[in-house]
Amino acid sequence: MPDADAGADTAAKARLNELIAYHAPISRALTDERTSLESRLIPVSAYIVTACTETWYRYPEMMRRIDAAMAAEEIGRRARRPGCRVNTVYLWSIANFYLLGRKVMAQILPGPDDVDAHVTVLDFWERAARAFRADGTRQAFDTGSATPYGPEVVAALLAGVAPVDDEQRAVVKRFNATLVAYLFLLYFDTRVGSGDTGPYVLPDGRVLLVRDYYHLSRSDFWWSEVAAGVPYADLTAALVLDGVRVRITDFGSSYTDPEDYLDHLVGFALFATGADGSLTLLPLDALDGIVTAVRAAQAAHYRALVAMDRDTKIRCGAYVYFSFLRPFAEEAGIADELDWTVPRDVPGPLYELFSAMEGDNAGTTDDGPYYAPVP
Repeated sequence: MPDADAGADTAAKARLNELIAYHAPISRALTDERTSLESRLIPVSAYIVTACTETWYRYPEMMRRIDAAMAAEEIGRRARRPGCRVNTVYLWSIANFYLLGRKVMAQILPGPDDVDAHVTVLDFWERAARAFRADGTRQAFDTGSATPYGPEVVAALLAGVAPVDDEQRAVVKRFNATLVAYLFLLYFDTRVGSGDTGPYVLPDGRVLLVRDYYHLSRSDFWWSEVAAGVPYADLTAALVLDGVRVRITDFGSSYTDPEDYLDHLVGFALFATGADGSLTLLPLDALDGIVTAVRAAQAAHYRALVAMDRDTKIRCGAYVYFSFLRPFAEEAGIADELDWTVPRDVPGPLYELFSAMEGDNAGTTDDGPYYAPVP
């Protein structure tokens, strides 16, 4: 008789390799598309490698615990609301940070693949991603779009939109540029503090681009005490654009044609976003006050960053990356039951190696698959 266990193992490997083969070209394309990685101020490469290796050690068990508390697909379904960080880039990251950790460890400590651990991570990702997108696809790369917000949310956003003139458009541009730059630094040179969804095509041919700004004030980032004066934790902006084509990437950012998309802004609304996705419309004259508070927090954070030693910067940045799984645990109600310390399981000699790394902003150079299949 055929060995049932052997058949199951073969099926699991085949399924795993299908998912790895799906991610590999997308991640290569996204890696080659990014504009920058290394920073003069922050050792980005060192903290990324540290965090991704830590995910390789710890994500499988953490995902099992989260999945037991709330199924991944339920987390993805519940995340279809403004302000939730279970979003396009966090979904991409929980799978790909693990695969990058596997890639690093295969070079340093090669050994047999833990098929069960790999399946745990990628199956969790796929179930959450499909539920989040709810259109039969798994990632923004599949369609060039990300439209998780349903008709009721879109209607609520549009109900707050008001036309903008040239002067108001300039205010919105200044507001957006300030918040994006602030969040980039607050998240240690990582572009996940703001996230785009869309394009939501409107009946008149214009498009709605929705931009969420996350964790503007104090949060689980222990360095965010500098943001105590920022009046809102999360904001959601509705941007109505005329004559603009929008492509959303799995990094949660937009590519637009033409590039100067805010020159084509014809309607705008800004909302304070509740933890439950509720939207409270803010007046346009509130933007300047938010900008003032954000600039003060940014200046304080910059001074704190300059005073940090390299090891502290690496630990902060590694926490940002490693805790991409945290919003999933928050949805499941068990975030405080899990240990988010990082580095924790990466052996000391490996951490010393990683912490000395310096990136060069180079794209991919190898000719093989970005992620190797399981043999």
